[in-house]
Amino acid sequence: MGHIHDEEVKALEERANLIRQDIIKMLVEAGSGHSAGPLDMTDVFTALYFHVLNHNPKKPDWAERDRLILSCGHICPVRYAAMAHAGYFPKKELLTLRKLGSRLQGHPERLRLPGIETTSGPLGAGLAQGAGMAYAARMDGRKWRTYVVTSDGEHEAGLHWEAVLFAGKYKLANLTAFVDRNNIQIDGLTEDIMPLEPLRAKYESWNWHVIEIDGHNIREIVEAVEEAKAIVEKPTMIICHTIPGKGVSFMEGKFEWHGKPPAKGEEADAALRELRTLGGKIKSEHE
Repeated sequence: MGHIHDEEVKALEERANLIRQDIIKMLVEAGSGHSAGPLDMTDVFTALYFHVLNHNPKKPDWAERDRLILSCGHICPVRYAAMAHAGYFPKKELLTLRKLGSRLQGHPERLRLPGIETTSGPLGAGLAQGAGMAYAARMDGRKWRTYVVTSDGEHEAGLHWEAVLFAGKYKLANLTAFVDRNNIQIDGLTEDIMPLEPLRAKYESWNWHVIEIDGHNIREIVEAVEEAKAIVEKPTMIICHTIPGKGVSFMEGKFEWHGKPPAKGEEADAALRELRTLGGKIKSEHE
């Protein structure tokens, strides 16, 4: 897509705010699910679905589409909300999240919803799946790219690092991955439970190109992807420094919100009020 203009950034920021509001509504209606990760990766998913990906919601199985793999399937509310906004299915269906018989299960299921490339659940598997797709695309001479979204907590899984080795060995330049570096997991801080640092150096030592960005800065997200496309001899890992629960002050930075929704009533209302106020600020800042 190349350079992103100020008006495009504004539109994406406004879209991200609306998606965050939908995430809150979905979680409240479901009565269960994860809050912190979906809210903190909203800017990344907004940039992907509305600027980066070569895709067609009306033809979700289009052979030349870019592939997007969500490895950390528990943050699926953000993917579902972004997909609904992009036109893959009606927005009203978002309120069926986690309901019995719904297409929007607590982890995405490939055969249940068009536009989902893999069934995700076991953490650590997504990069292996994405690396396989990228390798197959190169073997077949196809131009589509593979993107994989991972969590920092799932970096504790051995399978993930096997995929890092594989992609580095085969120089899969058509593979771009993101890590949600929010520094939390379900029972505490990543650096207390199983330290990941020096994360950048680990990837670089295994033949990856690494870019570190503010995961809430739309322009940085887009520019990082464009940089990745210019790297022809290595896969790229984009380390997205994020704030868990971004946009809702009483959730931000707290690992306790990794795996629970806001309660119906005042808690949910307070979250939505904050996001609506933030939406107003985004509009006024660009006027």
